[in-house]
Amino acid sequence: MWSSARDVAAGDLVIIWQTRELIQPLLITPGKDLNSRFGYYRHADLVGIPYGSKVGSRNGKGFIHVLRPTPELWTMALPHRTQILYLADIAFITSWLDIKRGSSVIEAGTGSGSFSHSIARTIGSVGHLWSYEFHEARANKAREEFSLHGMADIVTLTHRNVCKDGFTVEDTVDAVFLDLPAPWDAIEHAKKALKKTSPTRICCFSPCMEQVLRTVSALNDSGFTDITMFETLLRPHEVHQLSLQPLTLAVEKLKKLEQKRENKRQHQIARSSKRKRDDLQETDADNVGGKRLRTQESGDEDVSIRDIPDAVVDPGQSANQPSPIKLSVSKVSPDVRGHTSYLTFARLVPTAPSKSVAIQE
Repeated sequence: MWSSARDVAAGDLVIIWQTRELIQPLLITPGKDLNSRFGYYRHADLVGIPYGSKVGSRNGKGFIHVLRPTPELWTMALPHRTQILYLADIAFITSWLDIKRGSSVIEAGTGSGSFSHSIARTIGSVGHLWSYEFHEARANKAREEFSLHGMADIVTLTHRNVCKDGFTVEDTVDAVFLDLPAPWDAIEHAKKALKKTSPTRICCFSPCMEQVLRTVSALNDSGFTDITMFETLLRPHEVHQLSLQPLTLAVEKLKKLEQKRENKRQHQIARSSKRKRDDLQETDADNVGGKRLRTQESGDEDVSIRDIPDAVVDPGQSANQPSPIKLSVSKVSPDVRGHTSYLTFARLVPTAPSKSVAIQE
């Protein structure tokens, strides 16, 4: 699949990464140009540079990254001819169907080829993928892409209505994936295509619950077991970094706040006591001939008010204090990205031969 060379060559398919939302495939053809809002680029300038390079535009408007294609990047960049499967669904389906190197797989509903590319990489050159597409124009376009991407030996693409005509193989494959409007019509055909010598699996991709119910009924009628339905949703996490102070610093701050409150309380008590004494002296002066005695504030009282010690802080202590602790925390986004389809899985276990057959053998 695709080029494995270190450098880009003429005729290679590359992925042009402009932004996270703007990714496009590009067939390197010397003599052609690439124009975008990030600048102007000549294909000839891209020949010979290593994959993964950052390339500046000729008119200084921006830059692009030239990446080697992978199934994941192809899913993000491919031209959409139909609704496609995305990475979360593809990974889950591949795992549950136990698709691995050397597996034989059927895919009904080629569409834009997103799932096909991932499966082709998984099964490798020793496995095989039979892909079926009802729409002739989409089938022809997908066949061209498979050939261009070096998948012709791994993928056999057939233009066929599998719900009516069935599959072209029997007792051959390890797994079947159905991405069809009416998958229940293809269940019996899929059962014929699955191997009879080992346990096999099937997955049906349906956007509506009504389709799931009819598919489950058809799977039960055809003898499939372990029927399970899943829905894959993406729940993004927002990661932030917080600065947490050591416990010793927090304790010191609490002590200072407590000392400040105590100082304020003592100061209020002292002022209240002084006010009472002043009132008492004025009353005594009136009793001694109506003359008010001049009083001087006692130095002891000033000392009693002002000498209340504040929290003692060593000026050089801050230099020895431990630095704040950096802690990464995640917050789940309230927006859950939308549902694509329901995934209905089932297993087909080979039936044991009857006793009469075993005796005859």
